[in-house]
Amino acid sequence: MRLLSVILRRLDPFLLMIVLAVVLATLLPVRGNGALWAGGLTDIAIALLFFLHGAKLSRESILAGIAAWPIHLTVLIVTFMIFPVIGLIVRSVTDQWLNPAIGAGLLLLCLMPSTVQSSIAFTALARGNVPAAVCSAAASNVLGVVVTPLLVALFFAHTTGGISWGSAGKIGSQLLLPFVLGHLCRPLMLPVLDRWRSLLTGFDRGIIVLVVYVAFSAAVVDGLWQRYSLGDLGWTLAFAALILAAVLVLTTFGARALRFSTPDEIVIVFCGSKKSLASGVPIAGALFPPAMVGPMILPLMLFHQIQLMACAVLAQRYARRD
Repeated sequence: MRLLSVILRRLDPFLLMIVLAVVLATLLPVRGNGALWAGGLTDIAIALLFFLHGAKLSRESILAGIAAWPIHLTVLIVTFMIFPVIGLIVRSVTDQWLNPAIGAGLLLLCLMPSTVQSSIAFTALARGNVPAAVCSAAASNVLGVVVTPLLVALFFAHTTGGISWGSAGKIGSQLLLPFVLGHLCRPLMLPVLDRWRSLLTGFDRGIIVLVVYVAFSAAVVDGLWQRYSLGDLGWTLAFAALILAAVLVLTTFGARALRFSTPDEIVIVFCGSKKSLASGVPIAGALFPPAMVGPMILPLMLFHQIQLMACAVLAQRYARRD
C-alpha cells in the first residue's frame, strides 16, 4: 500500500491525462466520418505544435552552451546512434518469441529525440552544467525533427505498414516547415509566449492528448486489445525498463571513461537517457497510419514514466555529493 502511494505521488499528471485518453479511446473510440474529421484536426494540431516548439526555441540558450561541444556530441551519439543499436537488438530478440508490435514500438522509442524540460530540470536539481544541458536538449529536439523520420524510414521502410522515403513531403510540411516558421516568427511571438506561457503549456499538452486519443481510437477499432494482451503490456514495460537501465549505465561509465567532470557527466546522463513524449507522439502521428500509432507509442508512454521516476532518484543522489 505504501509502495502504491509512492508511485502515485511520482506519477506525472501529464501522463495521467494520456492514460485517461487511452481509457476513453478504449471505451468510446471515434469512428467513421468522425475519425476522418479527427484525423484532419490532428494533422493541423501537430503542425501547430511544432510551430510553437520553433517559436519557443531561444537562440541565446543555444549559444550559451555551444562551447561545450564534446558534451553535445556525446549526447547526440547516444540519442541517435547507441539508442537505435539497442533498439535493433531488442527488436531482434523480442520478434523471436513475443508480439512483433512490441519490438516495433520499442525500436521506435529508441529513435526518438531527447526531452528538453525534464533533462534541464533534472540537471539543475543534480547541480550539473545547466547551460550545456539547455544546448544539448535543444539540439537533440531540433535534429530529431529531421533525424528521427530518416531513421524511421531506414528501419521501417521494408516492414508491413512501415513508411517509405516518399513520406519526406509530409515530414517537411507537417513537422519541419512549421518548426522553422515558428522560430523565424519568434520575435513576433515573444509577447504572446510570455503573457500566455501557462496557457500555451496546457495547449501543447492538450494537442498531445488529442493525438493519443485519435491514435488509440483508430487502433481500438482495428482490434488493438485483441492483438495486444496484458502479458504483452508487461513485457513492454520490462523491456522499456531494461533499455533505460542499459543507457543509464552506458552514459554514466562512458562519461567517466572519457574523463568528463561530474557536472558534465550529469548532462550526458540526463540528456542522453531521455526520450521525448511531447515530440515523439506527434512525430509518430505524422509518420504512421492512425491504426498503427497507438501500439507504436505505447512503449514510449511507459518509458516516459519510468525515466521520470528513475532520474528523480539519480538527481537527488547527485545533488547530495560533496
